[in-house]
Amino acid sequence: MRMGVWEILLIVLLVVILFGHAKIPGMMKNLADGLNVFKKEMKSEPKASAEPVEKPVVKKVPAKKKPVKKAVAKKVPAKKTVKK
Repeated sequence: MRMGVWEILLIVLLVVILFGHAKIPGMMKNLADGLNVFKKEMKSEPKASAEPVEKPVVKKVPAKKKPVKKAVAKKVPAKKTVKK
C-alpha cells in the first residue's frame, strides 16, 4: 500500500503537534549523528581476535530457608441479634 500526499501531510502534522517545532531540528540532528556513527563503524575493520572471550564463573549460593510461621486463627465473638 502506497502512502499518498495526504497521509504524509497528516503524519508530519501529528509529529509537529506532538513534539513542537522547536524540538524537531534537535531530534533530526541527533538522528543524523547516530547514522553517521553507524556508517563509520560499519566501514571500519572488525578487530581480529582469535582468542575466545571467557565468561566469569558465577557460583550459585542456595537461598536460606526462612522458618514458616503458622497462622493462628483469632476467635471473634459472635454478634448478638436483637429481636423487636
